[in-house]
Order: sequence, then structure tokens, then C-alpha cells
Amino acid sequence: MPVRGIRGATTADRNDAKAIVEATDELLRELVRLNRLDVDEIAFAYFTTTRDLDAEFPALAARRLGWVTVPLLCGHDMEVRQPNPRGVPMCIRVLLLYNTDRPQREMRHAYLRGARAIKEDLDRMRTRLEVLGAIGGREAGGPGSVGYEGGAPD
Repeated sequence: MPVRGIRGATTADRNDAKAIVEATDELLRELVRLNRLDVDEIAFAYFTTTRDLDAEFPALAARRLGWVTVPLLCGHDMEVRQPNPRGVPMCIRVLLLYNTDRPQREMRHAYLRGARAIKEDLDRMRTRLEVLGAIGGREAGGPGSVGYEGGAPD
């Protein structure tokens, strides 16, 4: 069975365990809803946080949702110099690997709260590539290439 990637990001209101777990819980529930995920088919979840979030592991939210057999890993994001539209403070990101026969283009990504800025930047990049005619083929931005974000705009 193919494995598909599903991305998501959100922000926490403050650096404490409750805020990190609540924001992550909201994000995971939204990804499950958008993609009609069966937890038994989640192959892996990789969480990252910006360095200003260190009061709790975001993976705790997944465990509390019952994801006890899913391999989970947490880490910190790269520290990219500002200004950068993808450099959102107090940000929690997740990459889910999901076993499904559905094509990658059907996977829906979620960018909540302050992380919507990441989605807006991706949409601007997609628009520029469409204008250049680069989206659609594997060679430059299409399905199967590095810069392609599948699915309909959120």
C-alpha cells in the first residue's frame, strides 16, 4: 500500500504544557477530520516546534488521542533568519505518513492559528509556478516533485 504525506502546523498561545498540547490536539483532530484518517493506518508522525516552545512534547497530544501504536518523534525546527514568511514563532508542525491507496493530491493539509502565514506563502508560490506553467508536470512543481502541495486550497 502506498504511503502519503500529510502536513499541518499551528501555533501555541504560550510556552506551557497545556497550551502546546491543546494546540496540537486541535491540529491533529483537524487533520483526522479533513482526511478521514484511520489511526491504525498512520505509519509515523514527526512533530517539530520552534525553539520558543519547550515546555512539553507535542506528541503527548497524539498519545492522549489514543495514538499509542503510532511511532512518534519530536524535534526543533531550523532557525531561519527573519524576516521569512515561513518562520512563524511559537509554531508546532507535524508531518504524518499515512498508509492509503488514495493519491497524494487527495491529502488535505491544515494550517491553523498563526501558522496560516505558512499556507499563504505556499499559495503565493503555487500561484507563481502556475503562471510560469510549472505546475502539472513532475519536472517542475507538479505531483511527485518537492515543492508541490497536493489537494484543493484550504
